[in-house]
Amino acid sequence: MIRSVEPKDKDVYLDLVRAFYQSEAVLHSIPDEYIENTWNELMSSSDYVKAYILESDNQVAGYALLSFTFSQEVGGKVAWLEELFMLPEFRGQGLGKEFFAFMEANVESKVSRIRLEVEPDNNRAKRLYESLGYEDLPYVQMVKE
Repeated sequence: MIRSVEPKDKDVYLDLVRAFYQSEAVLHSIPDEYIENTWNELMSSSDYVKAYILESDNQVAGYALLSFTFSQEVGGKVAWLEELFMLPEFRGQGLGKEFFAFMEANVESKVSRIRLEVEPDNNRAKRLYESLGYEDLPYVQMVKE
């Protein structure tokens, strides 16, 4: 089951995000303040960010976080799959594919493109994304904090 986060999910969401940022799927951790800021945005509006809890057999299995922008290059809104995380005991059970099917049914028709990032060494995730039709985008991403 996939459902939008609700106020009652705060502790579960925070725990999942902290686990994600301590996993091999990311380059570095982030301050708890950033996680709290995201939670506050989730609770105030869904214009820019939306989060989902993924469940299996009535147990929390993971979460997903989407953010939204507009791109002239693609002629409309873009959904960024910011984070997709499954607890280790739920990996390999098809929940990732289930989330992508959910995204196609509920988000894809409202955006012109879905983007995501993947660590070069995260072969399992990369294979999943490629099997679903995602391809490398030949941009070098740059940031300024």
